[in-house]
Amino acid sequence: MVNWTIFKVLSWTESYFKSHSIESPRLAAEILLGATLGVKRLDLYLQYDRPLQDDELSEFKHLIKRRIQHEPVAYITGEKGFWEAEFSVEKGVLIPRPDTETLVEHVIRVLNSSNTKNEPKKILELGTGSGAIIISLAQALGQHHYFANDISCVAVNVARKNARKIVNDKINFFLGSWFSSLKEKVFFDIIVSNPPYIPSADIQTLAPEIKDYEPELALDGGKNGLDCIAQILKYAHKYLVPGGMIFIEMGFDQKQGVINIVKRYPVYQSVDFIKDLSGHDRVALIKK
Repeated sequence: MVNWTIFKVLSWTESYFKSHSIESPRLAAEILLGATLGVKRLDLYLQYDRPLQDDELSEFKHLIKRRIQHEPVAYITGEKGFWEAEFSVEKGVLIPRPDTETLVEHVIRVLNSSNTKNEPKKILELGTGSGAIIISLAQALGQHHYFANDISCVAVNVARKNARKIVNDKINFFLGSWFSSLKEKVFFDIIVSNPPYIPSADIQTLAPEIKDYEPELALDGGKNGLDCIAQILKYAHKYLVPGGMIFIEMGFDQKQGVINIVKRYPVYQSVDFIKDLSGHDRVALIKK
């Protein structure tokens, strides 16, 4: 009879995941086993020779079966690390990506470099999803006023849950599509968004973890992937103070498309682009 220690279980699972073309097989095995045992990944190696109990093996096998169906690890464990916190996620909510940390980093940089950085600003996120962006901003710079919306009830509820856990409910969440729930007399210093920007025809070419599990509503950006970005820029200037800024995440190949949209509205003073860690243009910074 095999003595299924933590080390043996991890080694077998890594090999099994490889045979099923699962991305990052060792990492996935570690995260799922850690979730099963209620320990951190590092702790697995501090007790690598510990044998698993029958009920632990049974639970872990259940998670393995879900993963080989290409269900994302974040949906299986119910959480995903982003910036400096662990965010609850579930089906119906986009899983936060490392690329999006580029947006958070630069918004924080702008707020910290402001000549009036001690003066509270009003910051709005459009399409908040799990709340990862707006909550990370509030966690880093708690003196400002934060607002966020989403068209999905599931997303707003998850974001509120994360806000209670991470920043003690400092954010005003509301349900609605882009600016539809706002009055034009409401003005913000900064508007941020990670909108859907994948071209419709490309959705089915994505990895099964994405196309089969994550909400299409949060992925599909229309024919050329720019529909939502265009919609935001059409109205955002009406809700910005003079000199206000918009930070929008975009596809790596959409720079010229965003420039063309900005040119439609003379009210925008400039557009700059911020690269992610891979060197791709990832965030458009538009000033009113």
